Amino acid sequence: MIPYGRQDISDADIEAVVEVLRSDWLTQGPAVPAFEQAVAERCRVGFAVAVNSGTSALEVACQALGLGPGKRLWTVPNTFVASANCARRCGADVDFVDIAPDTRNLSPEALSKKLREAEKNNALPDVVVAVHFAGHSCDMELIAELAGTYGFRVIEDATHALGGTYKDAPVGSCRWSDIAVFSFHPVKIIAAGEGGMALTNDAGLAENMRMRRNHGITKDANRMKRPDDGPWYYEQHFLGANYRLTDLQAALGRSQLQRLDAFLDRRRAIVKAYHAAFAGIDAITLPVERPDTASAWHLYAIHVNGTSEKRRALFERLQADGLGVQVHYLPVHLQPYYRELGFGEGDFPAAEDHAARAISLPIFPAMTDDDIQTVVAITTKACADLL
Repeated sequence: MIPYGRQDISDADIEAVVEVLRSDWLTQGPAVPAFEQAVAERCRVGFAVAVNSGTSALEVACQALGLGPGKRLWTVPNTFVASANCARRCGADVDFVDIAPDTRNLSPEALSKKLREAEKNNALPDVVVAVHFAGHSCDMELIAELAGTYGFRVIEDATHALGGTYKDAPVGSCRWSDIAVFSFHPVKIIAAGEGGMALTNDAGLAENMRMRRNHGITKDANRMKRPDDGPWYYEQHFLGANYRLTDLQAALGRSQLQRLDAFLDRRRAIVKAYHAAFAGIDAITLPVERPDTASAWHLYAIHVNGTSEKRRALFERLQADGLGVQVHYLPVHLQPYYRELGFGEGDFPAAEDHAARAISLPIFPAMTDDDIQTVVAITTKACADLL
């Protein structure tokens, strides 16, 4: 079975973790700030705050931006549930904006229209989470312009997109957003086992997120509400949680980061091979990226041109023939939890159409040339037989 994604662990990665195991610090030590600095430098951003998952990064980002009861967050249905759940975890309301059929990212036209309608109804969002699906950046400059007009804050859910660029700026630079978040899950661009990071150019937001990952506690004397009782003294200023990343994970992530360019080159080579091999198959539509972006290509999601029954037949055939394909994503608004909040079929037709036709083929740096040819051969034959 060739999975749709998997980690690529080297001897250097293993040694980096072993070095931490032999050190005095397994958590809350020097490996975490070293990893944060390395990611911040790579993304040309002012501050990076490491946490234990991309989900946690979304939550501390929302909390730092003041999201809570009576507030609203908008995101897309074509994403993992965490992009919406972060708002609900803060007690805020959630709504969705449909995607563009070509990029499968947030549709600028749909966002603009929804904002105009919301302004009339005094129901504008407080935060918009722009999801960079499959590693392709959204049109962040336009989203930033709309944020300036309508007064909402912007989080980039860049969990698929480390190493990608938009208008020659690294994804994560926060040039057009308040906060950007990454994930270091094993199938993502680099792996830390689990792990995430929130990036920002705002020192106040960075400090707020650092405290929130550690129970809302500070040891900064300049922030104390009462006189310092001694070197042991600390204060909890708000309700946080333990979202800390361990030094073991940080060491692995930092080691992986050194191979980021090689990982990206391999992913793009796989995409080039797939594009060439599948270009003549009329029964499927291939993914595209915006001309002003360089995608990180976390996913390679084709569309089956036809009914959902044809997609299911192709999906099951590919799995039976040894490809660990997947669907990204089931529309969030159609999950039972969100149906109970009033969402249903037909609310966001482009996202629903994508979910009915998408299949993610294997793509990860450790794929060999033989693996690529196996995926091509199996997929091509299955399409010919079934579509």
